[in-house]
Amino acid sequence: MKYVLMFIETEQFAKDLAAMSPDEREQAYQRVNQWFIDHADKIRGGRKLQGPQSATTLRLDGPAPVATDGPFMEGKEVVSGFTEIEATDLDEVLRIVKSWPGCPVVEIRPVES
Repeated sequence: MKYVLMFIETEQFAKDLAAMSPDEREQAYQRVNQWFIDHADKIRGGRKLQGPQSATTLRLDGPAPVATDGPFMEGKEVVSGFTEIEATDLDEVLRIVKSWPGCPVVEIRPVES
């Protein structure tokens, strides 16, 4: 079964990352890259997204569509990237995601067949 993992950065995570020295930040990126290498047999695709300032949101819940710049809500959390993985079940996905070394929140959704 395929699942999408959405990596969600928090404000605190972004602040912590910005406060790191260049060497610390490089080590953090290397841990994330290693996670992708370690799970390459399960990964089917994915990308890092541009920052929330690049987002455009289209609201369709009013009398007419309304487009706005930025993320869809005022929030402390932003989806920063996603990947699609293939696993036998949710338990396997949870085992994989528990070792994620990046941002502190990962939303997991099964892909409809």
